[in-house]
Amino acid sequence: MSDREPILETRGLRKQFGAVVAAAELDVTFHRGETVGIIGANGAGKTTFVNLVTGYQKPDGGTIRFLGRDITGQGPRHVTKAGLCRSFQIPQVFGSMSVADNLLMAVGIAEIGWLTAGSPLEQPRRRALVEELLATYRMEPYAGHRADLLPQGVRKLLDIAMATARKPALLMLDEPTSGISAVEKYGLMDIIMAALRAQQVTIHFIEHDMEIVGRYAERVLAFAAGDVIADGPPARVLHDPRVQELVIGRHEAARGVLNHAAPPAESGS
Repeated sequence: MSDREPILETRGLRKQFGAVVAAAELDVTFHRGETVGIIGANGAGKTTFVNLVTGYQKPDGGTIRFLGRDITGQGPRHVTKAGLCRSFQIPQVFGSMSVADNLLMAVGIAEIGWLTAGSPLEQPRRRALVEELLATYRMEPYAGHRADLLPQGVRKLLDIAMATARKPALLMLDEPTSGISAVEKYGLMDIIMAALRAQQVTIHFIEHDMEIVGRYAERVLAFAAGDVIADGPPARVLHDPRVQELVIGRHEAARGVLNHAAPPAESGS
């Protein structure tokens, strides 16, 4: 059990779509400072879980507490304001605007809420924050580039940087390496993790790439059929027979995708 402060807790969290159970009485506690990898096959319930706790879907039952506050059923704007933010598998950026102006927009929204046509945006202090984000996420060379013309990895970085403009306590990342080449994925994750840890953000990330999970997560939640079938250190979870059968697949496990998560040590006699 962690001695760190609980940051997010769910109790009896339920969600069903017709006959499909997407969240089955989930009782999970996360702690401040944990880096948690969330895994599961398509339809296992991992994205529904993130949607429920970030306010994009309402649960059928149960409770969600964030930093001790009940946020059950609250919408994304209220959840984000409380300090629980997310990024998306498909980056949510303003395509026709430059990288710097996307960040300026995010900083402005974080400060004063949704901007109207007459809202003053340009301020020296906000520009300073933009420069800081550009440096933190190593995007200075792209500052003047249109967002819709960026390489996929840089567009991912921009989306995540925009999500941190509000200085969240917890950031949930939806497949940060999807669409990224094998040679780029570790460099991208190194930048993301270093930036978020420097900002003292607790990190949860959904990921299908088990090499990424094994290298960067300190705790892994494995979902199947709307339930958590394993929860613990990567070395234990990624070598769990049920996880290998229902999440990773025997073929992928045999192919060596678990190289970055050594198998748990056997107990002595």
